[in-house]
Parts: sequence; structure tokens; C-alpha cells
Amino acid sequence: MLAGHRTWEFDRKPVILAAGTVGGPFEAAGMLSDDFDILHEDLWIGQDSYEKAHRLLFEEACTKAIEKGGLQKEQVQFILGGDLINQITPTSLACRTIGAPYLGLFGACSTSMEGLALAAMIINGQGAKYVLTGASSHNAAVEKQFRYPTEYGGQKPPTSQWTITGAGAALLSSEGSGPRVTSATIGRVIDLGLTDPFNMGGAMAPAAVDTIEAHLTDRNIDPSYYDLIVTGDLGEIGHNISLDLFEKNNTPIQNTEYKDCGVMIYRKGQPVFSGGSGAGCSAVVAYGHLLNQMQKGEIKRMLVVATGALLSPLTYQQKESIPCIAHAVSIEAEGEESA
Repeated sequence: MLAGHRTWEFDRKPVILAAGTVGGPFEAAGMLSDDFDILHEDLWIGQDSYEKAHRLLFEEACTKAIEKGGLQKEQVQFILGGDLINQITPTSLACRTIGAPYLGLFGACSTSMEGLALAAMIINGQGAKYVLTGASSHNAAVEKQFRYPTEYGGQKPPTSQWTITGAGAALLSSEGSGPRVTSATIGRVIDLGLTDPFNMGGAMAPAAVDTIEAHLTDRNIDPSYYDLIVTGDLGEIGHNISLDLFEKNNTPIQNTEYKDCGVMIYRKGQPVFSGGSGAGCSAVVAYGHLLNQMQKGEIKRMLVVATGALLSPLTYQQKESIPCIAHAVSIEAEGEESA
């Protein structure tokens, strides 16, 4: 199953039976609003704290994925998920409701594909028939923890990004009909010394490039094998930096086949600075918009590369630089997966 140094190729090709996506009011006004299963009109979502609202986002995404997959929650054998809040408590508390055996993950904004890679590994190794995985973020909760409460109205620089309010979950199975998870490349921690928490895209771009190039080398394929290679949330600045790095490394990735979820999710004119971010960013775009495109036949093969900045308020206060990581998972339409 191991290809090269850090890529798994899944011979059983686990199936994504269904997915659920939930968004907030800013996402409802964005480019991909039609691809959400549930959209909320306000950030509170009927709760008395943003963290409780964050928990509800993940609960709803998981419940929707189970419902669309035609299962009862008791049939889910494992759930893998995480978020950005202290000790991933929104995800952990959400899993009280779901009730399945739970593995909590923290990969910052790379958590969505970390979870998908591990879920596919469990299915491929015949460790379960049904596994649920996902990730979530909430703008107000995350901003309060990592920067300052939005109520302060502090000015942000153009390099900053807008943490999305959303959750995405995917239900994987060993059998059935749907897109197939065919491989996964696990990222290394890359740190080039950046210290600015308002420039996450710039910090994460080298990690994205490192993982994509490792994936192509391990599988001995050209970027043109995929209809789309999409990063998680580099934003416009990080996306452009990664293109420069690919050019420097002579990796033939063209702008037309290489996109970023953080750039795709919002409309021009929304005040999101460099674009979207958050653990839920790649989750909602991949499990909503991109899987819908695959179901319509518009995408046959894609590589989703979720990127994460592994900092904390404590490491920032101690003047540490920002270590980053990216995990890549290839998803292919049924009948299109490689032999």
C-alpha cells in the first residue's frame, strides 16, 4: 500500500457514500452557497455562545452525511474529526450526540484531509465498514482565540484571511456507489521562519508545495493526471506564492488546473482580505462544491490538499515561528479510478 516514502495507495478504493456541509451567513452570501446542505442566518445558531454554535455546526454536518447515506447513526463504527478551538472541544462535545467511537484530530486547517486519509486507511485495512470524518470552524470563536474578538473592530492587514463559519463531513464505506478515495500523501512539518499570524497563506504555501511534489513523485504521475489540484486555504497571497515555488522547482502546474478553496468560497467584494481560512474551509468546499461537481461529471480526478498552520496563542506569545503542514488526498469518480 505504501508508494514511495509517504503516500498510501488504497487498493480497495474506499467509497464516499455521502457528505454533509453546513455554513453561516457570510458563506450564504458567497460563491458556493448552492452547494451547502444547511445555511444559518446568524453566527449564534440559537446558542448562547459562539463555541456552542461551533459544536452545533459539526453535529449538523455529521447528521446530514449519515442521513444522506441512508444510515442510522448507530451504524457508524468510527468518527474522526477536529477543529481549531482549545482541546478540539466543539468536535468532542458534538460526538456526544453522534455516539460513535471517536478519534479526535488536530491538524489545524489541514484536519479535513488528515481525517479523510485516516478514515480511508481504516476502511482499506478492513478495520470498519462505515467511518465518518470531518472538520469545522467558526469565525467568531476562532478569531477570539487566535487574534482578538471581532467586536474590537481592530484593523487587519491585506495578508489576513477570513475564518469561515462552516463544517463538512464525509461518510466512507467499504462498498457502495460514489466517488473513491484512491491515495493519500501525509505532510511534513515545514517552517521557514515566518512569524506573522496575519499571513497564514504565506506561511503555509511551502508546506502545500512540499506535499504536492511528494505526492507526484511517490505516485510517479504528472500534475495533468488530475483535472483539479486544490489547496485548502492559502488565500490569494499564499496561492500566488505557491505558484512561484512550483515555477522555481520546475513543477509543471498551471493556474488553470490549480485552485484554492479559500479563494473559491467567497464573492468578489466580500471583505475577506486574502480569502477564506479555517478547518472548515477545505471541508465544506471539498465535501460540498467539489463532490457535487464530480457527481455531475465535471471533475473526474482531483487532489485535495488541506493546509494547516500549527501555531497556538502560546507559541505566538513566546515568539515562535509558525510550523505548517499539508495533507493530500486523491478522490476519483466511480469508474475513473486508476488501476
